[in-house]
Amino acid sequence: MTEQKYYEFLDYAQQREVLFYYVGYFSQNIISTMAETIRLHLETNGVPASTRRRLFSSFVEMAQNIVHYSAASLPSPQDGEIRYGSVCIGREGEHYFLLCANPVEAAELERLRSRLESLSQMSLEDIKQAYKVSLRAQTPEGSKGADLGFLTVARDARAPLQSSFRDSGPDGKAMFYLKAII
Repeated sequence: MTEQKYYEFLDYAQQREVLFYYVGYFSQNIISTMAETIRLHLETNGVPASTRRRLFSSFVEMAQNIVHYSAASLPSPQDGEIRYGSVCIGREGEHYFLLCANPVEAAELERLRSRLESLSQMSLEDIKQAYKVSLRAQTPEGSKGADLGFLTVARDARAPLQSSFRDSGPDGKAMFYLKAII
């Protein structure tokens, strides 16, 4: 990337009120550091406590989703594996948005689509009830949280979650995108 392209990228992010953006490998230590940075930014900029809580909670869930489910990883002596993805926080008018993206195995696409489509049809009360049920339920095989992550983000969002997938390439992976408006 040339210096000019980088300046264009910075201008683009600033014009769109991007407050935080990270792309790379995620570990628990990296998430902790990012979370502290985000918390400080929100506090020092006078973001109301209820909005800070929802943003922070949703950020942690999205980052944990990358750590647990990204299909791109590297071995790490400290963490076992670190996993690839991106997360972005910004403002759109009166509201904040959170975006995350990570590669997923093509075999997981239908399960994710189905789960997110079902979630988008639920009312806030339905989401809260499903969250309570999931807290008491057995964790499904292959899951690391009984779907609590998506339910948490959906509960905190002001509108249904938005998701999409970029077609898988020759490596059998697809890029999964998730957006929440807080």
